[in-house]
Amino acid sequence: MRLLVTGGAGFIGSAVVRHLIRETPHSVVVLDSLTYAGNLESLRAVASDPRYRFVQGDIRDPQTVGRILHEAQPDAVLHLAAESHVDRSIDGPADFISTNITGTYQLLEAALAYWRALPPDRKDAFRFQHISTDEVFGSLGPQGLFRENTAYDPRSPYSASKAASDHLVRAWHHTYGLPTLLTNCSNNYGPYHFPEKLIPLVILNALEGKPLPVYGKGDNVRDWLYVEDHARALLTVLERGEPGETYNIGGNSERTNIEVVRSICDLLDELRPIKQNPDFRGPAGTQSYRALITFVEDRPGHDQRYAMDAGKLRRSLGWGPQEDFNSGLRKTVEWYLDNRWWWEPIRTKKYAGERLGRSGR
Repeated sequence: MRLLVTGGAGFIGSAVVRHLIRETPHSVVVLDSLTYAGNLESLRAVASDPRYRFVQGDIRDPQTVGRILHEAQPDAVLHLAAESHVDRSIDGPADFISTNITGTYQLLEAALAYWRALPPDRKDAFRFQHISTDEVFGSLGPQGLFRENTAYDPRSPYSASKAASDHLVRAWHHTYGLPTLLTNCSNNYGPYHFPEKLIPLVILNALEGKPLPVYGKGDNVRDWLYVEDHARALLTVLERGEPGETYNIGGNSERTNIEVVRSICDLLDELRPIKQNPDFRGPAGTQSYRALITFVEDRPGHDQRYAMDAGKLRRSLGWGPQEDFNSGLRKTVEWYLDNRWWWEPIRTKKYAGERLGRSGR
């Protein structure tokens, strides 16, 4: 297949592109506007492959999107372009509304026009795949799971913008017949993750001896999904999913935030002990990275628990995660230890770990 991947220089998008180039015969055109979290270095490993092409452009620009569709002639669009950090959405919701809602609308309109003009055999095979989040469902209590038919209840500007984009995708399927696929995933983690998110932030702060911020009591629960498992799931849905259907993707790995942070500290104590870490600038005499854990004021509107039921995807398409949280987290920590070339320019030029989304605007 020929595939157009929007947001392909981002965290999940780049994992999808690397998987497609390394593990399939498909060709890929990446469309990405390279905002602060877009990074072509995340695609370095596949950049020289003749089946890969990068185009810098904005999904909010209908002329650019229409031109790329015409030139690339894709058999499917994988739509991953989005503003995605809850804390940043608290500080500045406008970018989230513009990119996630207006951008998705423009992309749907361009894809619809492109799809309608395809010959019948290609029209039947075309897919528009929209990648979304579990955060659209709101906050769970101590029991229960999010399912595909769970009512939407977004609580942050980010999740509200993603909920709106999900509704647009479904509307374009039911109203205009566009063959769409929609997935909602749990919290991703793994290599090439921009260090504003919890796991990479804790790894890098710990290595430098900086405080490890934990919101509130650290008892908020998330279901963690290794990003390469997510990439495999998305390809499974693309190749075998039923148009008009939604599929939940989860890692079956619930952890409280404090459990996640402590697990990272323990791995670093094993893999890069403080006494062997020349970058550590924390308090003298610190024996364990756990000593850096610092509880801070909670995020406004912080959802208590997310947990996904991915049973539909397992039963209907045969997908399941290959990594559990322990194996995936070890791989993630080892990757950050071994790939300073990727994260150090981000820490020095783009984002040094400062607190975001403290109390709204």
